[in-house]
Amino acid sequence: MQKNLVIVESPAKAKTISKFLGTKYKVKASVGHVRDLPKSSLGIDIDNNFEPKYITIRGKGPVIQELKKEAKKSDKVFLATDPDREGEAISWHLAHLLDLDENEPIRIEFHEITKEAIQKAIKNPRAIDKNLVNAQQARRVLDRLVGYKISPLLWRKIKKGLSAGRVQSVAVKLICDREKEIENFVPEEYWTIKALMEKDKISFEALFYGIYKDGKEQKIELPNKERVDEIINSLDKNNFIVKEVKRGSKNKNPNPPFITSTLQQEASRKLGFSSKKTMSIAQQLYEGIDIKDEGTVGLITYIRTDSTRISKEAIDMSRSFIVENFGKEYSNGGKNYGSKSKAAQDAHECIRPTSILRKPSDIKDSLTKDQYLLYDLIWKRFISSQMSPAIYDTVSVKLVSNDNIFKASGSKLRFDGFTKVYETSKEDKEKESDIPILVEGECIKAKEVQSEQHFTQPPSRYTEASLIKTLEELGIGRPSTYAPIITTILNRRYVVLKNKSFQPTELGILVNDLLEQYFNDIVDVKFTADLEEKLDKIAEGDYSWQSVVNNFYTHFDEILKKAEDEIAKIKIEDEVTDVVCEKCGRNMVVKYGRYGKFLACPGYPECKNTKPIQDQIGVKCPNCGGDIIRLKSGKGKVFYGCSNYPECNFMTWDEPISERCPDCGSIMVKKESKKGVIKKCLNSECGYSKTENK
Repeated sequence: MQKNLVIVESPAKAKTISKFLGTKYKVKASVGHVRDLPKSSLGIDIDNNFEPKYITIRGKGPVIQELKKEAKKSDKVFLATDPDREGEAISWHLAHLLDLDENEPIRIEFHEITKEAIQKAIKNPRAIDKNLVNAQQARRVLDRLVGYKISPLLWRKIKKGLSAGRVQSVAVKLICDREKEIENFVPEEYWTIKALMEKDKISFEALFYGIYKDGKEQKIELPNKERVDEIINSLDKNNFIVKEVKRGSKNKNPNPPFITSTLQQEASRKLGFSSKKTMSIAQQLYEGIDIKDEGTVGLITYIRTDSTRISKEAIDMSRSFIVENFGKEYSNGGKNYGSKSKAAQDAHECIRPTSILRKPSDIKDSLTKDQYLLYDLIWKRFISSQMSPAIYDTVSVKLVSNDNIFKASGSKLRFDGFTKVYETSKEDKEKESDIPILVEGECIKAKEVQSEQHFTQPPSRYTEASLIKTLEELGIGRPSTYAPIITTILNRRYVVLKNKSFQPTELGILVNDLLEQYFNDIVDVKFTADLEEKLDKIAEGDYSWQSVVNNFYTHFDEILKKAEDEIAKIKIEDEVTDVVCEKCGRNMVVKYGRYGKFLACPGYPECKNTKPIQDQIGVKCPNCGGDIIRLKSGKGKVFYGCSNYPECNFMTWDEPISERCPDCGSIMVKKESKKGVIKKCLNSECGYSKTENK
């Protein structure tokens, strides 16, 4: 017999761990799941207590044979898959294939890939947790039942290739509901009045609040210009009496360290990363990076977590680091964070650096640009969570002119605290505004009184960040599912991203309407959240997974039969364009393919003519006068080129604009930056550039 065998999911993880375990251990990768339900059939024996019929995943034969061969040669086999339900299920499937006793201590668990964590885990193996496995099985079976039972119905009634999913359909419903709110929104007029004041060369604004009536403060709404003019005409601009001055202080506390959802949200807001990209890069940081002078090491803790809990060791290390690098006054003494969500598993820690001493700037040369940006975000968020609040001096003032009440407030940073390390997002950033020293009873003159008309705005469309936040708040999905949900609904073309916001397509609206009418429970937010809670209860050993599935399916089967009888066949008409097919003269129609929309001749199969849809941006090519169109590279990156290609080879990665360079008259391009919109001349010999602040 040779050494002990340790099995993980990924080759990158295997490479990192093997360096920590030495020559007595051989580390191999299963390369993800090894068994699953078959794609060609339902794979669930409904009449036999919903028994799943697992098969070896196609292409995994050689990997399994290699693992079997190594297992036979080894004294012990340890299953070291990810520390969550999915990882537990992979270990269970591996135990089945390798003929291992799942009740024996063959499972090892760690939440960070460091030498200490791996060596500690290998000394404390446990049996496979069947409750976690059953929770994963229940989710897989429920998703399969919904997908494989409703999807064929959609194929027959609407269009081949459509799909419904237990959680993805709820996400689409949220986006469709928001679109309806926007369409049905009726703007309401309202006005504001502000007095521009100045004292001791310090200018400040006071906003109209209301009036004194019978000696009492009364807030007044300003619905129209007539009411505004009435208020302004009643003012004495030379006599604003300082009625009240209140001074105080306010603490702004740091945010807790990241969990999966907040990492995805913040990476979207600050770095412009999609949830899929965030999770991909985070996985690399977790599994191990080759750091100069240190070797391969996992830089962050496990990335699929809904707990903000921090280990005592990490708290102690960060406290020492903060005191040493910033001063004692910057430490909050070592704060741990309880999970706000009732649904939080609390099985893992938060997402944090495995060592706070590994500063982003020190290891920047060992990371790719995106790895560095995400690691820097995680490191700063964690260290800031252990720092003191920022302290602001505040002042609020009440001014009165002929019984009209105006209010002004200001704040000034006294102590920067955690903001020394972590900048809050723009919408949360504390706005500093100076108010001069005012004394109650003194009179101030208004330099100017201004009024402004406003209209209430419809709710915003969901961005990736806000959709993930909403799903989390509603208890729909879990840390590992947010990115796949978004990827699925985009790939199915039920929604599209426009200006970083989700909009439902006609197809998405049609499918959602049908599901709402006939499968209301499937897209019902509360029903889906309750089901998620039941899956959590299975993981805790409180529920039998078969009973949860059976209760769901009994009702589901009834509405499925009813829908089958009642849904009439729906025909989706192709969108006809004014582009004429040069081969047969018909008007071409819009079709959807693997890479998006394209034009096709409706005379298929007699005429098979197709052509790409040109996404014109309204700017002419500087070389030939053709239309500049938006295109995508093979890797999905947007670029801009001339519609007359290949005769004209004009191309740029930045978006051209109609504005011409004031210096040389050449075409200008624009791109977003943290400071604002940068507009620059495309003529390399000119170099003109200007930034317009956001």
